[in-house]
Amino acid sequence: MAGEDWHPGVIGIVASRLIERYFRPTVMISIENGIGKGSARSIPSFDLHSALKSCSDLFIQFGGHKYAAGLTIEARNIPIFKERFNYITKNILSADDLIPKIYIDDDLNLEEITPELMRMMNSLAPFGPRNPRPSFKSDNVEIAGEPRVVGNKHLKFRVKQGEANLEAIAFNKGTEASRIKEQGTVNLVYTIEENQWMSRKSIQLRVKDIH
Repeated sequence: MAGEDWHPGVIGIVASRLIERYFRPTVMISIENGIGKGSARSIPSFDLHSALKSCSDLFIQFGGHKYAAGLTIEARNIPIFKERFNYITKNILSADDLIPKIYIDDDLNLEEITPELMRMMNSLAPFGPRNPRPSFKSDNVEIAGEPRVVGNKHLKFRVKQGEANLEAIAFNKGTEASRIKEQGTVNLVYTIEENQWMSRKSIQLRVKDIH
């Protein structure tokens, strides 16, 4: 996608969010004065750098690696680049490649999620495509209180298991609010992160899947 005067500082974030929603290699280009500056993100089965190298004759410059890259291109070359890039992806990616997969590192009881575990997790940072944040699964987790939709489409709720009571957020899953409330208990796949609001830090589950 390309557009005039999109802020170049946020197009990388937007590309990442589009991949979260559509699970397709994504290139976002901000055009100003006839020059496009692009930010690209990929999925595990697609070598982004190799694909861009096949289009390098169209760029003023480009660089990056398998999962993320940046590029500079004359605006007049963007339609040709789009056509060629789409051709490459269609010839490399199978239908199975385009189905998101969730890899689970371990099963956890929510009572095992402690500040000490967070310190151990933080020692593994920085997280990224080659060092993903660990994913965990917890079964038979009780929904505590009223699930609510924030930002029109994101789901926030609290979960408890034994003595543990934690906040969870599931992006783009606002439509699940009534279902999980009625269901009462759920199975979750999630990563663990620290949420900071003002001067208060708390542990939060970033939910990947709910059943």
